[in-house]
Amino acid sequence: MDLSFVIKYRMFYIEGVQNTVLIALLSVFFGLVLGIVLCLMKISKNKLLNSVSTAYIEFFRGTPLLVQVYIIYYGLNIDLPKFFAGTLALSLNSGAYVAEIIRSGIQSIDKGQMEASRSLGMTYGMSMRYIIIPQAFKNVLPALVNEFIVVIKESAIVSVIGIRELMYNAHTIKGNTFNPLPPLFVAAIIYFILTFSLSKGISKLERRLRAGDQSI
Repeated sequence: MDLSFVIKYRMFYIEGVQNTVLIALLSVFFGLVLGIVLCLMKISKNKLLNSVSTAYIEFFRGTPLLVQVYIIYYGLNIDLPKFFAGTLALSLNSGAYVAEIIRSGIQSIDKGQMEASRSLGMTYGMSMRYIIIPQAFKNVLPALVNEFIVVIKESAIVSVIGIRELMYNAHTIKGNTFNPLPPLFVAAIIYFILTFSLSKGISKLERRLRAGDQSI
């Protein structure tokens, strides 16, 4: 397999990686903020908030991301910049999954801690903010990092609306070289390097967290 084209088109790959990582970072950040809000709505005793959150989560988890990208970019009848539309679609999708991750973390905390904090005079909001949520985040941090890995791979979908991320640029190189497999093979290797590096980081993080818990 001739990979000599990589030198000539290296800037395409560099630009693609930069945009891919940027989209993933922004999507996970905004997805995290949205996920926290959705999680708090879902565990709320308010039936309206609970229903809205549940419907949102079920819709975005139950429909293909590709369809969501098309709906946001083409279906809203708003002239959104491509990068913004792609990031928005990934953020909205990620928020649904993050909400369930955080909810599982909150539910893993002993209910006695909430009761103890309330008995000390803390409000429900203060108890969640200072006692429950920090512990929940520690429990689900590896899962949140794994969500980042998933978003990196799923970001390839936004190439369908013309965002110059890694997969889009790989297709551009494929068209320029008239050789379909090698450019995509290089892109696959780059995706693997990105996700494998994060996976190893997760493993180290989990070991540190376990060591910290054992030392207490």
